[in-house]
Amino acid sequence: MEFKRSPCPVANTLELIGDKWTLLVIRDLLRGKRTYGELLASPERIPTNLLAERLKRLERAGLLTSVAYQERPVRRAYALTPGGEALGDVLQALARWGEAHIPGTQRLA
Repeated sequence: MEFKRSPCPVANTLELIGDKWTLLVIRDLLRGKRTYGELLASPERIPTNLLAERLKRLERAGLLTSVAYQERPVRRAYALTPGGEALGDVLQALARWGEAHIPGTQRLA
């Protein structure tokens, strides 16, 4: 396999999920959101073009799947694959760190 930077697992993981929005989309999917509209309604207000791009990228990477639940217009429901669900541990670690080291942060209900 050819890597963009190096075979380092940290570098390659960051290449896939290290931007500002991707882990927030995964967080919301882990919390039960399933549709584009539900994801768009998150408090961080991801721009529509970025949400669409992140969903496509996560699906190409095998971290989520989508299925059409409406044909006109086409609307899709999203679900994490086992690989996507495994990122829950990463999110828990980030949340614990943020609560401990960034004053005023709190987990969303």
